[in-house]
Amino acid sequence: MVELPAWRPRRACRHFVPALSVLADVEYSVRFELAVEQGGCWSPWTASATLGPHRFPSLATQHGSLRSEVDVFFASEPAERVRMRLALHSDEVRLLDTVPWLATLSASDLAQVPDSDDVAGGRAVIDVPACSQMEEPESLRHRICSPTSVAMVLGRWGVHAAPRVLAADVFDAQLDLYGVWPAAIRAGARRGIGGYLLRFPDWQAARWCLGAGLPVVASVRYARGELSGAAIEETSGHLIVLTGFDGAEVLVNDPAAPTRAEVPRRYTLDQLRRVWLERSGVGYVFFRP
Repeated sequence: MVELPAWRPRRACRHFVPALSVLADVEYSVRFELAVEQGGCWSPWTASATLGPHRFPSLATQHGSLRSEVDVFFASEPAERVRMRLALHSDEVRLLDTVPWLATLSASDLAQVPDSDDVAGGRAVIDVPACSQMEEPESLRHRICSPTSVAMVLGRWGVHAAPRVLAADVFDAQLDLYGVWPAAIRAGARRGIGGYLLRFPDWQAARWCLGAGLPVVASVRYARGELSGAAIEETSGHLIVLTGFDGAEVLVNDPAAPTRAEVPRRYTLDQLRRVWLERSGVGYVFFRP
């Protein structure tokens, strides 16, 4: 069990996204556990879903105003402080003593931060190889936007990993999901690429990453007609790779395109902000340590 110090965000927060990046090709299971301070009182510990095959002792996924939904924690009332601990299991018993690791927690008050008037200017382009999930086997192709997006970003850092290989790595058998967010961070770390999850507060934060050469895997959802030129007309949840910006357009690798050649696209900044930042706002950021 790794317990991290109590942390006071700049503002009281209601949305928390944890991640663990262990830079070694080792098997491990982890469960994120949170407690929040509201009105001077700490909540009991509340658990996320477990990442990996190990089963930890039972712990509630909801206590009072704090609840977890797979990979995200929500507080119905703003929390002044937060504590996080990691329940970790591995055959490498001294795992965190012997390899570099990074535990992160993104906290948000869910407020929409207005962008400045000049946010649409400038240009940045990151060379990210294209992959299409629709070129994978029929049994997988409609379910693996997350590992396909991760494959593209790893390729940007010179690490080759086929989408179907990453899909097997991130698959959660208990939940029958390929898109659990911290599983994507774990898969990158096993290949030497660090990462974290962030609820982006505004476009300026994403623009900073792209300008620094860091592509962003963005979690979007939209109804028919909300994202012009999209690879799929509507979705309740989809991952795309932001690869740059050009004026009022965002450069994107959309893994749902029918072929690899059709993966690179341009979406308008206004629409992208609506379907990403005004909804989940969550992105994966990977970097070479």
